[in-house]
Amino acid sequence: MAPLPVPRPSDGLLVLQPLRRKHCAACRRGPLPLLVLEEGMPRCLDCADLGHLVFLPRGDTALTRRSREESALSAVVVRFNRRRSRYERQGILVEEAALTRAELRCLADAEARRRRRARDARRRAAEDIRFADAFAAEILRLFPACPPDRARAIAGHASLRGSGRVGRSASGRALSETALISAVAASVRHLDTPYDRLLMSGVARPEARQRIRAAVNSVLRAWREQNPHA
Repeated sequence: MAPLPVPRPSDGLLVLQPLRRKHCAACRRGPLPLLVLEEGMPRCLDCADLGHLVFLPRGDTALTRRSREESALSAVVVRFNRRRSRYERQGILVEEAALTRAELRCLADAEARRRRRARDARRRAAEDIRFADAFAAEILRLFPACPPDRARAIAGHASLRGSGRVGRSASGRALSETALISAVAASVRHLDTPYDRLLMSGVARPEARQRIRAAVNSVLRAWREQNPHA
């Protein structure tokens, strides 16, 4: 299939990556990796007064945009895709100094983004600490006899960012009593009962939970007492 007529770009000069071996109609050099059509005849970049430009492949949108902003002269590079029957952009040609300036601008932005990410990470870490402290305080309010270290461990586990655990749910972030009890019960289930061993021995989860339910409730009742020795 012969290529379709070369499109006229709305944003500058057009340069082709030929599918077949082409030679410059003016200087006869070739085969040409890139060419310009002038009155239907191929011209090398030097004969088309574009030889001083450098090629920037597509892929980095910000760098491409800034390179064109910095370059007084630029061109769009296209190649015909036989399978799709259309011309597709491969990149641009810009002045080398313009590309250097654009790269510096992008590097400055990357450094700014890195600093912003670091600030955001510190802010999130501080928020997570405050939330875990509040979660632990609410656990101790509901379960006064729960050891403080255990309450903090439960809060840290349940409220871990990105974990999907109950502390990160909507009810958990609201410090609802249901979410708090669920987090404490989960900790008791895994650490104070043979629940994990039952699962490892092949007992189905609903059956394993049924077997240890009384033990979990016993610990929760004890922790609800004001007197740890009650």
